[in-house]
Amino acid sequence: MFDLHVHAAPDIVPRRADDRDTVAAYAAAGFRGCVLKGHYESTVGRAAAAGRDTPLAVHGGLALNQHVGGINPAAVVACLESGGRVVWMPTADAHTQRTAGLPALCCVRPELPATSYAVPPVDPSTADTVRAVCRAVAEADAVLATGHLGADECDWLVRTASGLGVRRILLTHPGYTVPGMPAARARALTDLGAVAEITTFQLLHQPGCTAEALAGYARAVGLDRVVLSSDAGQPDSPPPPEALALLVDTLARQGLDRGALAACAGDLPEALVTPA
Repeated sequence: MFDLHVHAAPDIVPRRADDRDTVAAYAAAGFRGCVLKGHYESTVGRAAAAGRDTPLAVHGGLALNQHVGGINPAAVVACLESGGRVVWMPTADAHTQRTAGLPALCCVRPELPATSYAVPPVDPSTADTVRAVCRAVAEADAVLATGHLGADECDWLVRTASGLGVRRILLTHPGYTVPGMPAARARALTDLGAVAEITTFQLLHQPGCTAEALAGYARAVGLDRVVLSSDAGQPDSPPPPEALALLVDTLARQGLDRGALAACAGDLPEALVTPA
């Protein structure tokens, strides 16, 4: 298995384990690798350090939130030139996060401005900057993830990125509260080459989410276009390897093919992030 989305300490909020212990848990569980994600820190150096003494492939990346000034091409280039493999568009500082009342850095330190970011069609003024980010991701043949942008923004971003040569595009948990994208719309974006993520965090923590709903979403998108991730690391979630296994088992009990699910949690995410 290969977990494309896991959180570890250090972080601005409590996490179950640090980078090294998280990677060690994956190794003990027989995983082939993982991607460390932080909403407010580049995980490129952390991934290199945590993966140094293990055969696992441990990758890092950068989320374009306040700590780098939002959608910042210079920060993206620095990440990619250092070996980063995933660039997430705004997550905790996306405008959708604010609208939904979900946590952000200003929730931890209220004296900080509640700055948020958007892309076209919500904020047309960012179009050139987003295109610069896309060109950098395309040149590095890295993964561009949609973060917590809204559905209309994801549509614009996927079409724009594809047109600029980005070959690896991830719809970040499209069925989650943000962006709350219907499965049919996610399916249409996968027709353009994107893949759609479904996470254990949704199963365990998304209000109103059920195993039946996640299985229906996966069916509607198509398992050949879906990656399964844990998005774990919270103290009230299982250890990340167990969390991803739980998602596979849960969806299999809903009648989805276990072999296809294994690919969704292994071969497909690994191929998405692994350099050519």
